[in-house]
Amino acid sequence: MPKNLFKIAKEKKIKYFLISFVDLFGVLRSKLVPTRAIKEMQEAGAGFAGFAAWLDMSPADSDMFGIPDPDSLIQLPWNKEVGWLASDLWMNGKPVEASPRVMLKNQIKKLEKKGLKMKSGVECEYFLITPDGNSIADPRDTQSKPCYDQSALMRRYDLIKEICDCMIEMGWGPYQNDHEDANGQFEMNWDYDDCLVTADRHTFFKFMVKTIAEKHGLRATFMPKPFENLTGNGCHAHISVWDGKKNKFLDKSNNLGLSKMAYNFLGGVIKNASSLSAFFNPTINSYRRINAPPTKSGASWSPSSISYTGNNRTHMIRIPDPGRFELRLMDGSVNPYLLQASVLAAGLDGLKNKIDPGKPLDCNMYEDHKKYPNLPKLPNELDQSLEKLKNNKDINDAFGKEVINSYIKLKNSEINQFKQKESFDKTKAITRWERDNTLDC
Repeated sequence: MPKNLFKIAKEKKIKYFLISFVDLFGVLRSKLVPTRAIKEMQEAGAGFAGFAAWLDMSPADSDMFGIPDPDSLIQLPWNKEVGWLASDLWMNGKPVEASPRVMLKNQIKKLEKKGLKMKSGVECEYFLITPDGNSIADPRDTQSKPCYDQSALMRRYDLIKEICDCMIEMGWGPYQNDHEDANGQFEMNWDYDDCLVTADRHTFFKFMVKTIAEKHGLRATFMPKPFENLTGNGCHAHISVWDGKKNKFLDKSNNLGLSKMAYNFLGGVIKNASSLSAFFNPTINSYRRINAPPTKSGASWSPSSISYTGNNRTHMIRIPDPGRFELRLMDGSVNPYLLQASVLAAGLDGLKNKIDPGKPLDCNMYEDHKKYPNLPKLPNELDQSLEKLKNNKDINDAFGKEVINSYIKLKNSEINQFKQKESFDKTKAITRWERDNTLDC
């Protein structure tokens, strides 16, 4: 029996609900619904015009309905009158297959048929910048190696405390906050959970950080590379697969602590990484972070080659502890649902075909990459990753060719819009178009 949202609203004194969905470009869309109407919305959904969002639809298409998931309900800690709900998109009585939350749920169902669940955690980096977006917000944050800088962290204590307090109140289990490798950059970590829960929380986290930053007179950005000389915003994901309370990735007898299943799953991610860069690194600006030259701090902390290792941050995948791996490819512009859906689709490919990832490499990939000339490289531009996605039969089969075609069509439209005004050159300054179209991603 689903939770009764009207009853919950009365108990929690919620006056309005944000019924939300994320489109293919990761934009959070919502309708604000008074509690008096939530019974109807819970059954029939809130109506949207798909063409008005980044979905492959036309103005002639019928209404699309966001049916809220009661289990996703978050009462806004900073405004208790409002409850936030993630929703699944439906049209003509069927789920919209080319909508990110539905895409993730479809992959979850495939794994559930094996009696398994994927659990994940994400590390979301962001910059605190001036309202005009032209510089970091703290003019005193100038160290060449600012990571973990206590003074810069504490100058933003009130803002970071408020965000962390919200996560504590919501029961997310936050456990650390830090100043990251770039001036003006921060990261906040919370507990891992089932991948759908993590995707919902990731979506809400970005909304929350931006909202609270604005409340403090600042602006937060998850843009992959907002400043040429500084480390970009990554969004690393920690992955494991479970059977009930048993971590199926854990094998203490293995030297890195991973099971055969984990290596096969990891093998699927490695095999499909270039194609999935189209989802993991979905903006033109993303490719200033990938294959980037050293930054002011001395390292980009982003991958350039498709490789894996033990506890070594210079590779695309590292295994920091037994029973999980960390995928370091994604950046701050990644769609939270497509992140999880893509990892799952690739991992399922690895399990199905028993893909061997090969031996891990124990080297500093930033310094030693020339010693491995045959190691696959990541795409240099969004065009390249889209072409690889288009030609990847396994990923097309996983999501459906029409879904993949819709995504590629919309992304090519964005690239064409960019090329009419600018040209992409990593050696030159970040373009005005990139800032205007990516700063609020």
